[in-house]
Amino acid sequence: MKAEHSDSLHIDLYVQMLRIRLIEEEIANEYSKGYMRCPTHLSIGQEAIAVGVCSCLKDNDYVLSNHRAHAHYLAKGGSLKKMLSEIMGKESGCSSGRGGSMHIVDLEKGFLGSTPIVAGTIPVAVGVALSSQMKNEDSITVVFLGEGATEEGVFSESLNFAALKELPIIFVCENNFYSVYSPIHVRQAKNRDRVKIAKAHGLYSKKEENGNDVLKVYSTMQESIEVIRKNKTPVYLEFDTYRFREHCGPNIDDDLSYRPKKEYEYWLKNCPISNFEKFLINKNVVTKKDLSQIKEKILLEIKKTFEWAKNSNFSSFNLKSEEKIYS
Repeated sequence: MKAEHSDSLHIDLYVQMLRIRLIEEEIANEYSKGYMRCPTHLSIGQEAIAVGVCSCLKDNDYVLSNHRAHAHYLAKGGSLKKMLSEIMGKESGCSSGRGGSMHIVDLEKGFLGSTPIVAGTIPVAVGVALSSQMKNEDSITVVFLGEGATEEGVFSESLNFAALKELPIIFVCENNFYSVYSPIHVRQAKNRDRVKIAKAHGLYSKKEENGNDVLKVYSTMQESIEVIRKNKTPVYLEFDTYRFREHCGPNIDDDLSYRPKKEYEYWLKNCPISNFEKFLINKNVVTKKDLSQIKEKILLEIKKTFEWAKNSNFSSFNLKSEEKIYS
């Protein structure tokens, strides 16, 4: 029986997705001005997975991420002030301005870190889940990864260990089909099935082809949490999605022609936010006026927060302090 979701949940999911989209679009708009000096990987087009997954988590659950971490951090309840400050290299950033876009940590929110090393946080997340289990915590660990990370040896090793120890962990694979410019078919064998690989290791495994449907992501995540609670079985989830912009940076790079035009247009039509807007209007949950007011409120928050972060102090960390630490 399909679970019914409340109107309030629908609105909350929409607001979270739209907020992430507008924040990242503003980062893209401002990036060329040069005051954000770190590389940045945007999640524009992939918001439904972060929001659908993290909306099912509790405050005491843990999340780890990869280089494309903004959406995961914000969906877990992370601070926009801390995130923007971090990208700008400010002391008020969530890593004190020392890590930039790809090194986000916020222990208060259970966001234990993101790194750009492909598959680098997968074994760390397994360790977090083991620690949580040993402490008898009522917590679940989620680690976000791309399909490229499943090509690393540590992926299989982590699945095996998680299954062996019956750890409370969910591996969430965001399959956007590309590793920088390389499509998945030049990197992985045609018959390679990542879901079957995870299942063979002893995990509950499931694939949702439309990872841009936030309600499907949400329901799949709820089901997975029940599996962990009842069966003490770790979980591997895979969602198909698509990034609308370049791998690293603020630009739209479809002019490079490494992605087929029809494929790109298909995913643009399958935008998680515009499609969910249509759903909300058709279900009479909101009106177009409501959507406009929601957007105006978010844009005002973003404008104020950008100004606040710009006017914050730069990180005091420099070469001299680094020399003191390691001397």
